[in-house]
Amino acid sequence: MDNMLELVRFVHVISFVFMSIPLFNLIVVNERAALNLPFNYHVDRYMENIIRKGATRCFSFQATVFISGLLLLAFGSLGFDALWTNWVVVAKAGLLVVLMVLLSYVHFRLQPRIDSLLVNLTADSAVPQELVSSVKPLRVRRKNLATLCLFLVITEIILGLQVYSTISPLLTVTLIVLAGLFALRVNKTLIRFGWI
Repeated sequence: MDNMLELVRFVHVISFVFMSIPLFNLIVVNERAALNLPFNYHVDRYMENIIRKGATRCFSFQATVFISGLLLLAFGSLGFDALWTNWVVVAKAGLLVVLMVLLSYVHFRLQPRIDSLLVNLTADSAVPQELVSSVKPLRVRRKNLATLCLFLVITEIILGLQVYSTISPLLTVTLIVLAGLFALRVNKTLIRFGWI
């Protein structure tokens, strides 16, 4: 049983790692901006496809985190009582719900609005300025939500380190602040060398 529990814990942790899709979507968006080109059908369609399809992957990883988390509670030492008695588990569960809601908003509300604006555009179409003006604020909102999601995923990982052994509150707050600064940096710049 211990080996099975460790396997579930591994699946839980690796699923959080794979939920780094907001990081890579931000990189894609910033790489597109670095081209410094006007709207280009092929480039922009490719970017939109990557972002749209990433949401489905992220839903899968979120579901895996949710199910594996429940299994860890059910068969681990904490039990389901931890959902209302352990502040770290409560915070992690709450943040996961927020991530699911944000992803649902982007995937079911925001992305379809962007897609509907681009639906009639072809490789041979002239790109009307009104289209660019309409798409840009939606993309900016999506980028800002991806930044928030990246911050929340990193915060979840920081809290995950504390489920079985706590670290100092000062270190926790410091790491969360650094997570926020990193998420903002990824939003604004190309992180060409990883952290830098």
